[in-house]
Amino acid sequence: MGGLIFGYDIGISGGVTSMTPFLKKFFPWVHERVALDKSTNQYCKFDSEALTLFTSSLYLAALAASLVASTVTRKFGRKLSMLFGGLLFCSGSLINGAAEAVWMLILGRMLLGFGIGFANQ
Repeated sequence: MGGLIFGYDIGISGGVTSMTPFLKKFFPWVHERVALDKSTNQYCKFDSEALTLFTSSLYLAALAASLVASTVTRKFGRKLSMLFGGLLFCSGSLINGAAEAVWMLILGRMLLGFGIGFANQ
């Protein structure tokens, strides 16, 4: 289950981070830089610490949650652990869907990561 939602997120976030409307709304400085860059070189096209934090926050949260999830699973059982992971993932999805600022995106991605960490173990 965790692998399924992890793969889905990778597929979606990779495409979304390069979409013009997304960049215009949340990362306008990155969009301006990309629009001004007329080279064909794709290396470091989206060079932004905030965009990197947006992307990597999920992976860091999943790592942290996977370290804690085994203790939670031992104490409460696998069903409740996976249910908790699913609830965290759904709440992260809701926050990301309603996001109006970058901090909301990062918080949502962290909740997605915690959900993946609990569902993956």
